[in-house]
Amino acid sequence: MELHFLRSISQTIPLLKRDPEAARTARDSLDLVFHMSNILETGLDRHTLSILIAFCEMGLNLELLAAVVKELRRESPTSSFSTEPVALSR
Repeated sequence: MELHFLRSISQTIPLLKRDPEAARTARDSLDLVFHMSNILETGLDRHTLSILIAFCEMGLNLELLAAVVKELRRESPTSSFSTEPVALSR
């Protein structure tokens, strides 16, 4: 799974570098997801959200992914999952 994820990311990054429109769309999408995440007070940072989005694009089961995030929060409350919402720069 991890190797497949790394391959997927390594194939996507060069495409974004060559296509500024695709890079802008990806940034805008991440901004929107991050804004929604803050409204819902999930405490997820941009990096974590981008990983979750990549997993969704790979076709992972959303309910399973949500269960994994919840379990990780229970096991490691001081991880990269912030407990306070982050203010948007816009």
